[in-house]
Amino acid sequence: MRRNIWNKIACIGLLIIASGCASKKLMVVKRPTADSAAVVKTNDLAARVAAIRSKQVSFNTFSGKAKAKLVVNGNDNDVTLNIRINRDQKIWISITAIAGIEVARAQITPDSLLVVNRLQSVYLKKPFSYIYGYASKQVNFKTVQSLLVGNAIGELVNENATYTPEGNNTAVTGNLQGLLYKLLLGADLKVTQTNLSNNAGRQSLQVANNVFIQATNRVIPSQIDILSTAGNNKIQANLRYTKADFDLPLEYPFSIPKSYEPAN
Repeated sequence: MRRNIWNKIACIGLLIIASGCASKKLMVVKRPTADSAAVVKTNDLAARVAAIRSKQVSFNTFSGKAKAKLVVNGNDNDVTLNIRINRDQKIWISITAIAGIEVARAQITPDSLLVVNRLQSVYLKKPFSYIYGYASKQVNFKTVQSLLVGNAIGELVNENATYTPEGNNTAVTGNLQGLLYKLLLGADLKVTQTNLSNNAGRQSLQVANNVFIQATNRVIPSQIDILSTAGNNKIQANLRYTKADFDLPLEYPFSIPKSYEPAN
């Protein structure tokens, strides 16, 4: 009898744990297909810009875990990314491989880039402009921040852009300091595609957002595919979020071991 009681208690406990785990799963959001933002089609540019910006995710902190395929100049790696963002201040990324072993850690700020390579015991310490070897000079810290949560790049949504309907979508096109751009917004004004190109500089950035989910009362894409090229350098990142939270208290531990040497 006592054994049966403990078995029942154990089953109840497992059910509670299972239900708790289930509640943390990311829920796929069914996006509207009909145009629910007619203001985008009006001639009131200020209202148009305000409507789009109001639909972008606002937050203080973001934490996400993503399965990712990273391809840097043909070097292909399947990894897990743990991403933490302190809005407008810091992006922290831990890269783990098989068995959850951390192989690298990165910290990006508006003016610097730090990377620790634990496999080779080396580190990289560069100004943010180092990124321009792989992306156009119009890319800044807020650009990277926006792409990681599926937001529209702020500088591209302005009163000088051209807004045209494409079916149930809205195309936003323009020229940003010589960089041609096109955003494709769904009926919910969430960004589905971002395309930047500078043919003269042989630079381009293509981003596709798919399968939108709800995370802490925000709607973000769970699949983000990024392709950035600059000259002969190319970076491809395919992110698949398995966990996402907003406005939790976060820590951003980063240090360079004394035994590590600067990377070549």
